[in-house]
Amino acid sequence: MTSFNQVIIHRQTTPLIGAVSVPGDKSISHRAVMLAALADGPSTIRNWLPAGDTLATLEVMRALGVVIEIDRRNSHSWDLRVEGRGLRGLKRPSGSLDCHHAGTAIRLLSGIMAGQSFPSVLDGSEQLRKRPMGRVTEPLRLMGADIRSEEGHAPLSIRPSALHGMEYKMKVASAQVKSSILLAGLYADDAVRVYEPGPARDHTERLLIAMGTIIAKSEGWVTLGEAPLGGRRLLPLDMTVPGDFSSAAFPLVAAAIVPDSQITIKQVGINATRTGLLAMLRDMGANITLSNQSVTGGEPIADLTVSFTELRGIEVGEPTVVKAIDEFPIWTVATTQAAGQSVARDATELRVKEVDRIAVMAEEMRRFGANIDEREDGFTVVGPQRLSGARVDSHDDHRLGMALAVTGLVAAGTTVVDDAACMADSFPGFIETMQQLGASMEWGAAG
Repeated sequence: MTSFNQVIIHRQTTPLIGAVSVPGDKSISHRAVMLAALADGPSTIRNWLPAGDTLATLEVMRALGVVIEIDRRNSHSWDLRVEGRGLRGLKRPSGSLDCHHAGTAIRLLSGIMAGQSFPSVLDGSEQLRKRPMGRVTEPLRLMGADIRSEEGHAPLSIRPSALHGMEYKMKVASAQVKSSILLAGLYADDAVRVYEPGPARDHTERLLIAMGTIIAKSEGWVTLGEAPLGGRRLLPLDMTVPGDFSSAAFPLVAAAIVPDSQITIKQVGINATRTGLLAMLRDMGANITLSNQSVTGGEPIADLTVSFTELRGIEVGEPTVVKAIDEFPIWTVATTQAAGQSVARDATELRVKEVDRIAVMAEEMRRFGANIDEREDGFTVVGPQRLSGARVDSHDDHRLGMALAVTGLVAAGTTVVDDAACMADSFPGFIETMQQLGASMEWGAAG
């Protein structure tokens, strides 16, 4: 049996030119459908991302009794109507809740399920079972949650228990940990305060505020106040999900390294907790401008235009790293084309993503002839480097797969990326979007 699970890329001999849109933000899509399910009444969510990870979240909410109607705009943009059941209205599922590959789904859902009146089991793929869950189970247990894991990994077994307020200092800034605690806090008997030692994504707080919840921020503390008389309730949502900056990163870097390119990516989310790569590329000398700025659903958006320029190496570490943690695979590609030394440090978090993204990215880039000096918390690259086409593998990691495909555009000859179907986990239509810009990429059959 033959299936399209590889991408063939030829060295780009013409500029990338044009204007494109990218799918809705993955992080916001996860959170929007979860919180809409907990709202009192129907919510409308436009430009929702129907990718592998977010579809797992949608199916989990359906398994919990939530009615979700879908209007399919196209392959990478859906409009949803979610019939919210209220904080206490979810139904006991008939089996375990399958989060597939989605680390965001299982960690955020652990907070929600800890507050339910029925038991549940959160599970996923073998890949997901390798990812650490102690970072969320530890604080949830401190709140009184009865949650058990398999030596710090999924499946997570959760039994009903009374949750109480607490103060919790995160050791490392993490949006998933913070969100899990805040979502459990919706069911707690008192205020919940989380200290973040550095910037982390704040999409959960923004959505909760949009739904009528009072969230306070001061000196690194994020506080969800005690429940008002009569209990908590969430107002329905009516929002448009911004274009995902993490998806925009791939055409953005491609245009920055393919000579004479100039492209525009429309209506991308530019939340300051997400745009570390934008600052990094500008520090490298990239010519990137923002226009048509506005706000949707509490999230700032803009059109991003990038023109090719010669890049220079830079050094990055905290606090920039946490604002660009998902973009490090594609930033690695940019460093190979930059003049001088580029250094990444304080990026140990990359080793516990879908795969060890430091080790695996270095391994696959070496197939192109790249010279990458790997360290425990990052890597060093000295460029510019001349790369040659190669046969590489995504290792079932969507961001690695897309980063390797972009690498093929600046590598002499032909590149083949195997195990490429996973790109749809976050960016359905990636190849077609790149083709709109003139990229020499196409699907190939592997059988």
